Amino acid sequence: MPEEVRVTRAGDLKASGPQTEGMIRQAALVDVSDQVCGTLMIAKPHTASAVHHHGEEDTIVYCVSGHGSIVSGPNGSKREDLSPGDWALIPSFAEHQEVNDSDGDIVWVICRGGRTPIVENLQSWTKS
Repeated sequence: MPEEVRVTRAGDLKASGPQTEGMIRQAALVDVSDQVCGTLMIAKPHTASAVHHHGEEDTIVYCVSGHGSIVSGPNGSKREDLSPGDWALIPSFAEHQEVNDSDGDIVWVICRGGRTPIVENLQSWTKS
């Protein structure tokens, strides 16, 4: 592991993990720490991610801009709306979906408890 500060410039972000049409996931700080990784997610207007989970990684979401939602719970029965400045915790293995019903982009900073982000896309909700 590096013993100095690591910086990733905005222009150096690269696509990261499984992509869903309209959802852009970019690696910011990945494979540089054994304990945490950071990514950026941009959701285009009127899009939704696949239903997915992040394996054994707890995930923290910070809403930078836009108004989006995290759908979770049994068969997607719970919806949490996020506005700029809001934070969310997605526990490990929690099935969820990011949704942007708005006319503008949403931008979320995502930090996970692991060296590389885990994104396991599912065909549908499996927990009831």
